[in-house]
Amino acid sequence: MTTSRTPSRARSEPRPAYQCDACGHQPPKWLGRCPECNEWGSIIESTLTGPVVSGRVVSSRIPSEPARPIATISAAPAKAVPSGVSELDRVLGGGLVPGAVVLLAGEPGVGKSTLLLDVAQQWAAGTSTPSLVVSGEESVSQVRLRAERLGALHEKLYLASESDLGAVLGHLDAVKPGLLIIDSVQTISAPGTEGVPGGVTQVRAVTAALVSIAKERGVATVLVGHVTKDGSVAGPRVLEHLVDVVLHFEGDKHSSLRLVRGVKNRYGPADEVGCFEMHESGIVSLADPSGLFLTRYNEPVPGTCVTVAMEGRRAMVTEVQALIGAQVQGSPRRTVSGLDSARLAMVLAVLQRRMEKIKLHDREVFAATVGGIRVTEPSADLAMALAVASGALNLAMAPHLVAIGEVGLTGEVRRVGAVGRRLAEAARLGFRFALVPPGCGPGENDSPPKGMRVVEVGDLQSAVQWAARASAE
Repeated sequence: MTTSRTPSRARSEPRPAYQCDACGHQPPKWLGRCPECNEWGSIIESTLTGPVVSGRVVSSRIPSEPARPIATISAAPAKAVPSGVSELDRVLGGGLVPGAVVLLAGEPGVGKSTLLLDVAQQWAAGTSTPSLVVSGEESVSQVRLRAERLGALHEKLYLASESDLGAVLGHLDAVKPGLLIIDSVQTISAPGTEGVPGGVTQVRAVTAALVSIAKERGVATVLVGHVTKDGSVAGPRVLEHLVDVVLHFEGDKHSSLRLVRGVKNRYGPADEVGCFEMHESGIVSLADPSGLFLTRYNEPVPGTCVTVAMEGRRAMVTEVQALIGAQVQGSPRRTVSGLDSARLAMVLAVLQRRMEKIKLHDREVFAATVGGIRVTEPSADLAMALAVASGALNLAMAPHLVAIGEVGLTGEVRRVGAVGRRLAEAARLGFRFALVPPGCGPGENDSPPKGMRVVEVGDLQSAVQWAARASAE
């Protein structure tokens, strides 16, 4: 008696599967709460087809376009077109590339829609093709009100309010824009795709369709994305891999400063930063933002010191302020704004251990930056330490002094990067005295920036002494 064997070409039957519509996690069974993202009611049932064991070799077919030698391919179609917003073009690497898809993510209310409406206006006014803004969150009347405030009423700027992908594609056929803005990708739904709008399955399907259309028609596309509680891009991680450029729009609601930070860029640098200032009448580019982060005093004030922070490739002169409070019982407060609290705690410990005249164990310490900028890089340690020492000793630092360097636990001042660019920016703004780590000053064949004296300091003790000497000059 022979036993029958399962044929090698048999297909496995479709089997039920479960997937979280919020994060994409696939649990083995249905659950009321997703164990990955802790969302309730987000587990949905889908059907997955098992592997096909056919044993057949995939046959070749004629490609849509034959492969060509790389030297014969023109790069002109991929040349960036300036958007008309200088700081955004700076981050993008020169402008928007036809067919490129840009993902702009940011917190609610930071100004994403305002910035992109200005971009659409500048594109319509500066190019021969129209721009199309599709809003899934607002009506066309609401967008029109904002456009009046911004002065974005060009005849080639088209508005539509849609939440269906098919309708969006219909508008593309009718308008034939050179720039398409989707605000936001989480509000668009793809017919025939499982899940709710904004879910993992829907966002992946919508983005893949828009990327395919953008590449096929050569339309520069900007997708607005939501962010999670920790500030990362909402949706599946594959969303960032599908697009060509990922930008983060950052800003404090209590400050007018806005930063567009490049995270991924296939057409330019991925570490560039653009600066904007939010006004009642809209948002404007800041080609020289350093003035926002400085305070002008009639007389030198204790508790302040200036450093130069790097935001991407851009050097920004920033003022650090420190206030030493009264003696308190128990644990004194250490409060920061715009600085890293862990680095402040370390700097305070080093100051108290290495400087005999500074006692801070029972004093409250408050430290902050000016203008709403956030500085977390180690190069601000020296300026933070000098600001605290200035406040504790009631010694005003020289208004023309700038300090750059990382502070170690033994009190040494360590090297940091891009010191030349930092010093050049400080000299441009009129600073005449700079304290830098050993080995970061001008070499034998180099000269310091014009009008600036650069001194290398090896530890906090010598840094405080040189700062005091500079204030007396």
